[in-house]
Amino acid sequence: MVQVKKTEVRDAILKSAFRLFKTKGYSITTTAQIAAGAKISESNLYIYFGSKFEILFAVCDPWMRERVENLETRVAQEPDRKRRLSIILTVLWQEIPSEDNGFPNNLMQALATTARREGYRPDLLHWIGGRVDKLVLDCLPAPRRKKLNKRGLGHLFMMAQDGFVLNYHLNRKSVCSDATIEAVCDMLLNGD
Repeated sequence: MVQVKKTEVRDAILKSAFRLFKTKGYSITTTAQIAAGAKISESNLYIYFGSKFEILFAVCDPWMRERVENLETRVAQEPDRKRRLSIILTVLWQEIPSEDNGFPNNLMQALATTARREGYRPDLLHWIGGRVDKLVLDCLPAPRRKKLNKRGLGHLFMMAQDGFVLNYHLNRKSVCSDATIEAVCDMLLNGD
């Protein structure tokens, strides 16, 4: 007999997982703990998700998309190029790495400990990279934009974010400095 999946059970699993990932981290959290937090059996959890890795992506994808969409809204309200670029880098390299108790580190833990066969797909990374590329290029004067177009700035900025996520995980007071953000803004806006 086919199991009927219930939205409220799936939502309970995701809420439990988010709470546990946020407080304990991906590596330490078990599917048994996630199931207990959702008030279901561990075997029932596997009706909804194939692995802890899949659960993390079901939590992480909307979390990251919401932050990028909020960033787009903030940037759209700022007329000054340098200030827009500063907002982008501040969100990517300071705010997101430290948000929700360093929640993005869960993705770093998962990717570092997961085998390729577990189904990692870079869809979210490509989506974010494309959006960040557009945001950054829109801040640049036309000659700089032409020179840097299609060079993967969004992907580069996301890779840098990974470093700041790890740094925050190791030292809760440390993310990218304001001085570094200002220097990168100056290089992108004025550098050759």
